[in-house]
Amino acid sequence: MKHDPKEILLVTGMSGAGKSTVLRTLEDLGWEVVDNLPLLLLDRLLGAPLPEGAERSSQPLALGIGARTRDFDAARILKRIRKLREEHGHDIGILFLDCAGGELERRYSETRRRHPLALDRPASDGIARERELLAPLRDRANRLIDTTNMTGNELAQQIRATFSGERLGEPTLSVTSFGFARGLPRNADLVFDMRFLRNPHWVDELRPGTGLDSAVSAYIAGDPAYDAALGQIESLLLLLLPRYRAEGKSYVTIAFGCTGGRHRSVHVAERVAARLRAEGFSPTVSHRDLAAAPQDSLEGGAGIAQGDGLSVTESAMKESRKESGQ
Repeated sequence: MKHDPKEILLVTGMSGAGKSTVLRTLEDLGWEVVDNLPLLLLDRLLGAPLPEGAERSSQPLALGIGARTRDFDAARILKRIRKLREEHGHDIGILFLDCAGGELERRYSETRRRHPLALDRPASDGIARERELLAPLRDRANRLIDTTNMTGNELAQQIRATFSGERLGEPTLSVTSFGFARGLPRNADLVFDMRFLRNPHWVDELRPGTGLDSAVSAYIAGDPAYDAALGQIESLLLLLLPRYRAEGKSYVTIAFGCTGGRHRSVHVAERVAARLRAEGFSPTVSHRDLAAAPQDSLEGGAGIAQGDGLSVTESAMKESRKESGQ
């Protein structure tokens, strides 16, 4: 059976050394992951159609293989790898996870798990037997990680740094606008309040428009605090987003809010998204409340009332003093 050339990584090593952590991390990075696949089914797997939602035919494949894998035989595995390279041109690597025996015994003791190769004997017996079975794979591995002194998080970080590849592991980045008057977005990771900027709602000719209109955008951008504030927000995001990626965060949603969600937040979301695109990110932009009708009641006391230059609250107090004779 002929297969398209594919990047394949065999993840193997000592039980308890971190194989599950590695496979989860690779899956988060966008790899297709299959654990403990019997060798006899490998051809069928490579010839099967891609799963729904797969972004590309060249999606790399990680195969978890260990001494517990059905029909495990290190010599047969190495022979199969050689055949796949020679006959199908697959780029196949072997990642071997090693760990000192004493540390493996400690991990088994802490988790109260039995070693899979020593269910009725001390864990040390199973560890020794497993080393013997896996020795041919360890000798042929082109990547070896000793996890003796590593935490799970440190191992995941190393895998991300080594195997992320171009665009793999990038968080799904969303930029949205919203109106505080209609509630906070429930899925927002970072929320920025744009109500400090002057509000086009209180300008008669701008009120019907939105933050997508040039006149509205020019009015907002004319605020004295606009350039400094937006510049610092963008600098903060450019600092944080690579850190979120390094931590393996799959989704990052940045939300910009104003009172009604039609003017300031919409304009700022579009501007920031454009800056992020210029820096190599690929945000998706949405405007939750853009279609909502403008309402003075929603703007409440957040802006300047028309006519006398006083806030809505100040106007009400002024009327109250008149009625009381003060």
